[in-house]
Amino acid sequence: MLSAEDWQVIGLSLKVSAVAMTATLPLAFALAYILARRDFLGRSVVDALVHLPLVLPPVVTGWLLLLAFGQDGPIGGWLQSVFGVSVLFRWTGAAIAAGVMALPLMVRAIRLSIEGVDRRLEGAARTLGAGAWRTFATITLPLSLPGVLAGLVLGFARSIGEFGATITFVSNIPGETETLPIAIYAALQVPGGESAVVRLAGIAVALSFAALILSEWLARRGGAGRRDGRR
Repeated sequence: MLSAEDWQVIGLSLKVSAVAMTATLPLAFALAYILARRDFLGRSVVDALVHLPLVLPPVVTGWLLLLAFGQDGPIGGWLQSVFGVSVLFRWTGAAIAAGVMALPLMVRAIRLSIEGVDRRLEGAARTLGAGAWRTFATITLPLSLPGVLAGLVLGFARSIGEFGATITFVSNIPGETETLPIAIYAALQVPGGESAVVRLAGIAVALSFAALILSEWLARRGGAGRRDGRR
Protein backbone atom coordinates (compact mmCIF):
# COMPACT_ATOMS: atom_id res chain seq x y z
CA MET A 1 0.00 0.00 0.00
CA LEU A 2 1.21 3.49 -0.82
CA SER A 3 1.61 5.90 2.07
CA ALA A 4 0.59 9.54 2.13
CA GLU A 5 4.23 10.48 1.59
CA ASP A 6 4.40 8.18 -1.45
CA TRP A 7 1.34 9.82 -2.98
CA GLN A 8 2.87 13.24 -2.33
CA VAL A 9 6.04 12.21 -4.17
CA ILE A 10 4.06 10.76 -7.08
CA GLY A 11 1.83 13.82 -7.35
CA LEU A 12 4.83 16.17 -7.28
CA SER A 13 6.63 14.11 -9.94
CA LEU A 14 3.60 14.19 -12.23
CA LYS A 15 3.16 17.94 -11.71
CA VAL A 16 6.83 18.65 -12.39
CA SER A 17 6.81 16.51 -15.55
CA ALA A 18 3.54 17.96 -16.84
CA VAL A 19 4.72 21.54 -16.39
CA ALA A 20 8.11 20.69 -17.91
CA MET A 21 6.51 19.18 -21.01
CA THR A 22 4.01 22.03 -21.42
CA ALA A 23 6.82 24.59 -21.32
CA THR A 24 9.31 22.59 -23.39
CA LEU A 25 7.09 21.34 -26.25
CA PRO A 26 6.87 24.64 -28.19
CA LEU A 27 10.65 25.09 -28.01
CA ALA A 28 11.27 21.46 -28.95
CA PHE A 29 8.96 21.70 -31.96
CA ALA A 30 10.52 24.96 -33.15
CA LEU A 31 14.04 23.54 -32.88
CA ALA A 32 13.02 20.29 -34.57
CA TYR A 33 11.36 22.14 -37.44
CA ILE A 34 14.34 24.43 -37.97
CA LEU A 35 16.80 21.53 -37.92
CA ALA A 36 14.61 19.46 -40.25
CA ARG A 37 13.69 22.12 -42.81
CA ARG A 38 16.28 24.90 -42.67
CA ASP A 39 19.86 24.93 -43.88
CA PHE A 40 21.87 27.72 -42.25
CA LEU A 41 25.35 28.54 -41.06
CA GLY A 42 25.98 27.00 -37.65
CA ARG A 43 23.25 24.36 -38.01
CA SER A 44 25.57 21.62 -36.75
CA VAL A 45 26.47 23.76 -33.72
CA VAL A 46 22.79 24.27 -32.85
CA ASP A 47 22.20 20.55 -33.28
CA ALA A 48 25.12 19.75 -30.97
CA LEU A 49 23.94 22.21 -28.32
CA VAL A 50 20.42 20.76 -28.37
CA HIS A 51 21.75 17.23 -27.83
CA LEU A 52 24.45 18.22 -25.33
CA PRO A 53 22.41 17.21 -22.23
CA LEU A 54 22.35 13.64 -23.58
CA VAL A 55 26.13 13.28 -23.32
CA LEU A 56 26.98 15.64 -20.46
CA PRO A 57 26.96 14.20 -16.94
CA PRO A 58 23.60 15.28 -15.45
CA VAL A 59 25.44 16.81 -12.51
CA VAL A 60 27.23 19.17 -14.92
CA THR A 61 23.90 20.14 -16.48
CA GLY A 62 22.52 20.85 -13.01
CA TRP A 63 25.57 22.92 -12.15
CA LEU A 64 25.19 24.97 -15.34
CA LEU A 65 21.52 25.55 -14.49
CA LEU A 66 22.61 26.66 -11.02
CA LEU A 67 24.99 29.18 -12.55
CA ALA A 68 22.33 30.47 -14.95
CA PHE A 69 19.38 30.60 -12.55
CA GLY A 70 21.22 31.49 -9.34
CA GLN A 71 20.66 34.88 -7.76
CA ASP A 72 23.82 36.17 -9.41
CA GLY A 73 23.19 34.34 -12.69
CA PRO A 74 22.05 36.08 -15.88
CA ILE A 75 18.57 34.51 -15.86
CA GLY A 76 18.10 34.14 -12.11
CA GLY A 77 19.24 37.69 -11.41
CA TRP A 78 16.82 39.02 -14.03
CA LEU A 79 13.90 37.02 -12.61
CA GLN A 80 14.71 38.24 -9.12
CA SER A 81 15.04 41.91 -10.09
CA VAL A 82 12.05 42.10 -12.45
CA PHE A 83 9.55 39.65 -10.94
CA GLY A 84 10.96 39.06 -7.46
CA VAL A 85 10.90 35.28 -7.92
CA SER A 86 13.50 32.55 -7.71
CA VAL A 87 13.37 28.96 -8.96
CA LEU A 88 16.13 27.76 -6.66
CA PHE A 89 15.04 25.00 -4.26
CA ARG A 90 11.51 25.09 -5.68
CA TRP A 91 9.47 22.65 -7.77
CA THR A 92 9.60 25.09 -10.67
CA GLY A 93 13.36 24.64 -10.73
CA ALA A 94 12.84 20.88 -10.82
CA ALA A 95 10.55 21.38 -13.83
CA ILE A 96 13.26 23.42 -15.58
CA ALA A 97 15.83 20.68 -14.98
CA ALA A 98 13.42 18.02 -16.22
CA GLY A 99 12.60 20.02 -19.34
CA VAL A 100 16.26 20.60 -20.19
CA MET A 101 17.10 16.91 -19.82
CA ALA A 102 14.06 15.82 -21.87
CA LEU A 103 14.57 18.37 -24.66
CA PRO A 104 17.03 16.32 -26.78
CA LEU A 105 14.75 13.27 -26.89
CA MET A 106 11.77 15.41 -27.81
CA VAL A 107 13.62 17.28 -30.56
CA ARG A 108 14.96 14.06 -32.04
CA ALA A 109 11.57 12.34 -32.19
CA ILE A 110 9.79 15.40 -33.58
CA ARG A 111 12.54 16.08 -36.11
CA LEU A 112 12.38 12.54 -37.49
CA SER A 113 8.61 12.89 -37.80
CA ILE A 114 8.85 16.18 -39.69
CA GLU A 115 11.54 14.80 -41.98
CA GLY A 116 9.25 11.87 -42.76
CA VAL A 117 6.52 14.13 -44.17
CA ASP A 118 6.46 13.87 -47.96
CA ARG A 119 7.38 17.33 -49.22
CA ARG A 120 5.57 16.62 -52.48
CA LEU A 121 2.30 16.85 -50.57
CA GLU A 122 3.30 20.27 -49.30
CA GLY A 123 4.28 21.29 -52.82
CA ALA A 124 0.92 20.12 -54.15
CA ALA A 125 -0.87 22.20 -51.52
CA ARG A 126 1.18 25.24 -52.53
CA THR A 127 0.31 24.79 -56.23
CA LEU A 128 -3.37 24.69 -55.25
CA GLY A 129 -3.06 28.11 -53.65
CA ALA A 130 -2.40 27.29 -50.00
CA GLY A 131 -0.04 29.67 -48.24
CA ALA A 132 2.87 28.66 -46.05
CA TRP A 133 0.87 28.71 -42.81
CA ARG A 134 -2.11 26.89 -44.28
CA THR A 135 0.16 24.22 -45.75
CA PHE A 136 1.82 23.81 -42.38
CA ALA A 137 -1.51 23.60 -40.52
CA THR A 138 -3.23 21.22 -42.94
CA ILE A 139 -0.36 19.04 -44.20
CA THR A 140 2.85 19.21 -42.17
CA LEU A 141 1.43 19.36 -38.65
CA PRO A 142 -1.26 16.63 -39.00
CA LEU A 143 1.19 14.20 -40.63
CA SER A 144 3.89 14.85 -38.04
CA LEU A 145 1.51 14.96 -35.06
CA PRO A 146 1.97 11.29 -34.01
CA GLY A 147 5.72 11.87 -33.88
CA VAL A 148 5.19 15.06 -31.88
CA LEU A 149 3.05 13.14 -29.39
CA ALA A 150 5.63 10.34 -29.28
CA GLY A 151 8.32 12.88 -28.46
CA LEU A 152 6.10 14.38 -25.80
CA VAL A 153 5.54 10.98 -24.17
CA LEU A 154 9.27 10.16 -24.32
CA GLY A 155 10.07 13.52 -22.78
CA PHE A 156 7.52 12.93 -20.04
CA ALA A 157 9.08 9.57 -19.22
CA ARG A 158 12.56 11.10 -19.19
CA SER A 159 11.47 13.90 -16.90
CA ILE A 160 9.86 11.41 -14.50
CA GLY A 161 13.23 9.67 -14.22
CA GLU A 162 15.37 12.79 -13.96
CA PHE A 163 17.70 12.76 -10.94
CA GLY A 164 21.22 14.16 -11.34
CA ALA A 165 20.48 17.61 -12.72
CA THR A 166 17.51 18.07 -10.40
CA ILE A 167 19.26 17.26 -7.14
CA THR A 168 22.26 19.40 -8.13
CA PHE A 169 20.09 22.35 -9.13
CA VAL A 170 17.32 22.37 -6.51
CA SER A 171 18.50 19.84 -3.91
CA ASN A 172 16.17 17.44 -2.06
CA ILE A 173 13.38 19.22 -0.22
CA PRO A 174 10.45 16.97 0.79
CA GLY A 175 7.18 18.25 -0.60
CA GLU A 176 8.92 20.78 -2.83
CA THR A 177 11.61 19.12 -4.99
CA GLU A 178 11.54 15.47 -3.87
CA THR A 179 10.50 13.69 -7.06
CA LEU A 180 10.37 9.91 -7.55
CA PRO A 181 14.08 9.30 -8.28
CA ILE A 182 15.18 11.56 -5.44
CA ALA A 183 12.76 9.89 -3.03
CA ILE A 184 14.06 6.47 -4.06
CA TYR A 185 17.65 7.59 -3.51
CA ALA A 186 16.75 9.08 -0.11
CA ALA A 187 15.00 5.87 0.94
CA LEU A 188 18.10 3.86 0.00
CA GLN A 189 20.11 5.88 2.51
CA VAL A 190 17.76 5.09 5.40
CA PRO A 191 17.97 1.77 7.30
CA GLY A 192 14.76 -0.15 6.70
CA GLY A 193 13.80 1.93 3.70
CA GLU A 194 13.71 -1.04 1.34
CA SER A 195 9.92 -1.26 1.35
CA ALA A 196 9.60 2.38 0.27
CA VAL A 197 12.18 1.76 -2.46
CA VAL A 198 10.20 -1.21 -3.76
CA ARG A 199 6.94 0.77 -3.83
CA LEU A 200 8.36 3.85 -5.50
CA ALA A 201 10.55 1.91 -7.93
CA GLY A 202 7.53 -0.13 -8.96
CA ILE A 203 5.61 3.06 -9.75
CA ALA A 204 8.58 4.46 -11.70
CA VAL A 205 8.95 1.26 -13.74
CA ALA A 206 5.23 1.14 -14.49
CA LEU A 207 5.11 4.78 -15.64
CA SER A 208 8.23 4.41 -17.80
CA PHE A 209 7.06 1.14 -19.34
CA ALA A 210 3.64 2.58 -20.20
CA ALA A 211 5.27 5.67 -21.72
CA LEU A 212 7.56 3.57 -23.92
CA ILE A 213 4.68 1.42 -25.15
CA LEU A 214 2.59 4.50 -25.93
CA SER A 215 5.49 6.22 -27.68
CA GLU A 216 6.15 3.18 -29.88
CA TRP A 217 2.47 2.93 -30.78
CA LEU A 218 2.35 6.61 -31.74
CA ALA A 219 5.51 6.30 -33.83
CA ARG A 220 4.10 3.31 -35.71
CA ARG A 221 0.81 5.12 -36.24
CA GLY A 222 2.67 8.10 -37.61
CA GLY A 223 4.60 5.92 -40.06
CA ALA A 224 1.38 4.27 -41.25
CA GLY A 225 -0.28 7.67 -41.68
CA ARG A 226 2.55 9.00 -43.82
CA ARG A 227 2.47 5.88 -46.03
CA ASP A 228 -1.29 6.32 -46.51
CA GLY A 229 -0.72 9.96 -47.40
CA ARG A 230 1.79 9.03 -50.13
CA ARG A 231 -0.77 6.71 -51.71
